[in-house]
Amino acid sequence: MKTLFARVRNNGETHPWAVAFAVMLSTFMQVLDSSVANVSLPHIAGDLSAAVDESTWILTSYLVANGIVLPLTGWLSTLFGRKRFYMWSVAIFTVASFLCGVSRSLGMLVFFRVLQGAGGGALVPISQAILVESFPREKRGMAMAVFGMGVIFAPIIGPTLGGWITDNYTWHWIFLINIPVGILSLVLTSLLVFDPPYLVRKNLKQGLKIDYFGLGLLSVGLGFLQVVLDKGQREDWFGSPFIVWCSLLAIVGLVGTLFWELSREDPIVDFRMLKERNFFLSCLAMFMLGLVLFSSTMLLPIFLQTLLGYTAMLSGLVLSPGGIVTLVMLPLVGRLLAKYEGRWLVVGGMLVVSLSLFHMANFNLYIDFRTAMMARIYQSFGFAFLFVPINTMAFYFIPKEKVNNATGLINLARNIGGSVGIALVTTLLARRAQFHQTVLVSHLTPLDSTYRAAESGASQLLMQHGANAPQALSQAQGLIYGNLIRQATMLAFLDAFWLLGLTFMALIPLMFLMKKSPPHKAPTVAAP
Repeated sequence: MKTLFARVRNNGETHPWAVAFAVMLSTFMQVLDSSVANVSLPHIAGDLSAAVDESTWILTSYLVANGIVLPLTGWLSTLFGRKRFYMWSVAIFTVASFLCGVSRSLGMLVFFRVLQGAGGGALVPISQAILVESFPREKRGMAMAVFGMGVIFAPIIGPTLGGWITDNYTWHWIFLINIPVGILSLVLTSLLVFDPPYLVRKNLKQGLKIDYFGLGLLSVGLGFLQVVLDKGQREDWFGSPFIVWCSLLAIVGLVGTLFWELSREDPIVDFRMLKERNFFLSCLAMFMLGLVLFSSTMLLPIFLQTLLGYTAMLSGLVLSPGGIVTLVMLPLVGRLLAKYEGRWLVVGGMLVVSLSLFHMANFNLYIDFRTAMMARIYQSFGFAFLFVPINTMAFYFIPKEKVNNATGLINLARNIGGSVGIALVTTLLARRAQFHQTVLVSHLTPLDSTYRAAESGASQLLMQHGANAPQALSQAQGLIYGNLIRQATMLAFLDAFWLLGLTFMALIPLMFLMKKSPPHKAPTVAAP
């Protein structure tokens, strides 16, 4: 073992690709757990004697804790030391995964998911910062592309893997599989990862103060924001007093955090970095990227399963080739960044993603497997040109001592974008389906010749199969109405795809407001 690790060290320094492998393990594990439990909720609810609606707190609790820790990553790294904080985060995440796997009640599972989310919140931004420092400038583009490959693959296979494990074993194993990965990550991190000399640790004895008020405001703001986004549509948004109060608390918390932290000399979240134009616009782009990525990844499988009758596994297979395309393209994007300015790659990627969403907006109820798969492939091809270049521009003018804080903020932007996107399309589907149903049902009258012809044809067919005339007429009307519901729902999906494509295309002009960043500089990447 000592000989093995001696080989990955050169002149007393750890080989950067060994560091990349070590930090990718925990990052992959954390991103995977943000989606792996989605398809298992009905099984978990049944096993723990809980309602499916109550079981959604399994997802919400993880995201809330994760979102609160993300922007605190830089401050906590300064307080505890980055390597030590990172290893404690991996350890907490691993232990919490075990406790989730052995939980015997919904309350226990939700509590341990909070603990798991808190442990996992720092893993992606710290891994990102470690990789930025481990590679020489001329190789960071490729390193970040490889890092992005590992991160992108996790949410793609998450629902499919979770469904397969639940169907063939039990839901407990979707959490227990983290244990060997977490242990291996701890061992490799201990042996291969070291804090850089410029990263000065400050403890409480050295004058570092804990900003309890700012920490409380941030926790309240992000926590209640996530609850609003997750429960809004289910509770009828502002028609519910619960959502109204949660929204008010979220606004007070977030606005209060912004003003409070800007007034502090040593803030726990450094919002002053948003004054840098490239970083601000990149955070906005990452927010929109998270919105479109997570919402479209949710929309397509639901469309296939609810309207076309696909199984969870088959719908996962529709998404998988797109993930493979992204994995293959990312190294190429890393090489292109060495030759071309990042914003041109971003503009091209946004254009491709927008056009692919417009293509999805032309779906119908008779598309085949290949059509759906190719649409996702087109979209994934465009996504491959976004992750690395956006961060290239984001971190171009950020001092290296502030990278920890910056990675936390840009990953938070991506997380909130994903939550907003899922809440947006969930509401849009419900509201637009009602709208289209109202429009279509207005044609189901005896005065409409098309309706009369369809009703007559269906009635005659049913009578040929043994139904009497009154039964055939009633069944025919039921069949026509059922088809109307499917058509209204399909039109709602098409509206959602169209809106996402239009929103992403509208973001393209903002890329030209970016300051130029020559391609020879070093890029970084935020996890998708």
